[in-house]
Amino acid sequence: MALGSIAAFWVVSFLFVVTPGADWAYAIAAGLRHRSVLPSVGGLLTGHLAATAVVAAGVGAVVAGTPWVLTVLTVAGAVYLVWLGIQTLARPSAPHAATEQAVAGSWVRQAVKGAGISGLNPKVFLLFLALLPQFVDRGAAWAPAAQIAVLGLVHLASCAVVYTVVGTGARVVLRARPTAARAVARFSGVAMVGIGALLLVERLVQ
Repeated sequence: MALGSIAAFWVVSFLFVVTPGADWAYAIAAGLRHRSVLPSVGGLLTGHLAATAVVAAGVGAVVAGTPWVLTVLTVAGAVYLVWLGIQTLARPSAPHAATEQAVAGSWVRQAVKGAGISGLNPKVFLLFLALLPQFVDRGAAWAPAAQIAVLGLVHLASCAVVYTVVGTGARVVLRARPTAARAVARFSGVAMVGIGALLLVERLVQ
């Protein structure tokens, strides 16, 4: 697989990752609510990894051609996103050292929430379905599935860096500004609710 193809994919992938969306909103909320953003970011990466695996296995084309499956995915992901957004609005968080407690079980919940946000987001799945195959060299020695896996790992690396920086940056910058931190948390909640609502409308009005 040519390095030029990998580099070209990385540029496109990076532009997608740095565009604010549901993942950003969750990373910011996690940065303000939890001691570490790593479990939440790990969950987001798990969702992207699952999407890569689905496309690499060839299941993506089958699912994309089955409208009711996409509808179920969209509704499930949108409802979940709206629910998380409402939770964030109900309990906007600000980073206070005195209230930060490391609860082992909460790390699992953070990861599961992150995986749900990215894994149930049909936009991520469809982007991978449309994007990854374009950078596959059919004449290369590597099998297409292997090439997609490599490109998926490149995308995951960008996600890991950007989402960690976003979550940690929100926490560090707003640590001494509790009022601003709550405002940003509320904005993240509104963003999640809004994105979820748009996904629902987009799918159900078709």
